[in-house]
Amino acid sequence: MIKNITIGQFIPGDTPIHNIDPRIKILLAMSMITILFFITNFWGYLVYALFVVLIIFLSKVPFKIIARGLRPLLAIIIITIVINMFMTQGERLFSIWRLTITREGLMMAGLMGLRLIFLITGASLLTLTTSPIALTDGIEKLLNPFKKIGIPAHELAMMMTIALRFIPTLLEETDKIMKAQMARGADFETGNLIARAKAMVPLLVPLFISAFRRADELALAMEARCYRGGENRTRMKQLKLTMLDFYSAAAIIVFCAIIIFVR
Repeated sequence: MIKNITIGQFIPGDTPIHNIDPRIKILLAMSMITILFFITNFWGYLVYALFVVLIIFLSKVPFKIIARGLRPLLAIIIITIVINMFMTQGERLFSIWRLTITREGLMMAGLMGLRLIFLITGASLLTLTTSPIALTDGIEKLLNPFKKIGIPAHELAMMMTIALRFIPTLLEETDKIMKAQMARGADFETGNLIARAKAMVPLLVPLFISAFRRADELALAMEARCYRGGENRTRMKQLKLTMLDFYSAAAIIVFCAIIIFVR
């Protein structure tokens, strides 16, 4: 299950989605996530789903990778659906013991479940089609105007990108430690909640040690390459807007207009 998390991973490619300027891609992803909260019916989600499928098709990212990224969060999605199903007031349909299911509850549960699925899918597509270096440059360029009020744009961009970059690495390290502990007789799946929490201690301690060691190695590597922050830093590839970026921005504007119209 740990290996199924796709946020932070990057799949190289030469597709229209991969070639979009990272600044535009980040803004488009933020727009898609924002417009998601304006949808109030299934027609809006149908249009949204068709648009997401089109993006996945153009990016040539296998659907199985997108579906695999939803598996680790399946429990959260189910819990959200169940809570909205039983806690929303409205027209009563039927009861299960002391719990009542309403028509509005079923509608809200379905909408919230779809919203979570599309949120995870959108975040995964952004990192799957954007290299860590391009993502860093894009975030830094977008934060540059805030330098005037003292916000360190380059440092923030670097921290966010390193965090995303090391998610798959730390997950892989966690999987290795779990298998090593299970080979020594550790049990992470049986027992009550307290017993499982205690069983996680032999996992968390070596994981934190490994994370600090990797952070120290990364700092030494950056110092060895004379990294001194964003001041006077040049780039081999300069970000330039192309017609593809303008077409992409126009497509997302039309998409948002359609969503607002059918909501």
